[in-house]
Amino acid sequence: MSLLRPLDPSFPIERQLGIDASPVVLVNIFTLDKADEPGFLKTWQDDAAFMKRQPGFISTQLHRALGENPTYLNYAVWESNAAFRAAFSNPDFQVKLAAYPSSAIASPHLFQKVAVPDICVA
Repeated sequence: MSLLRPLDPSFPIERQLGIDASPVVLVNIFTLDKADEPGFLKTWQDDAAFMKRQPGFISTQLHRALGENPTYLNYAVWESNAAFRAAFSNPDFQVKLAAYPSSAIASPHLFQKVAVPDICVA
């Protein structure tokens, strides 16, 4: 992948990985050139298959933004940040990042669910 661009520059994914939290949701927004879309989808599929085999993985879903320009949002649920950290730091996964098209920019960020009375549960 050519570039990781933090969603929150003051607290990038590298800092988030050090926090103990359970469960966590990875939200990753990708932008890329239209010509690179088929290659991006194949690479993302390979990465998702790898992550599905990792301990603590629960689920993932890829979304494409409406419109002509390829912008994608990946939403992945993990049992814990420790499980995500182990999978993300796995040398086999780190090697896979180089397979993304050079135009791909990823903005990963970790979240936790929030309970809001009468609206949603955590």
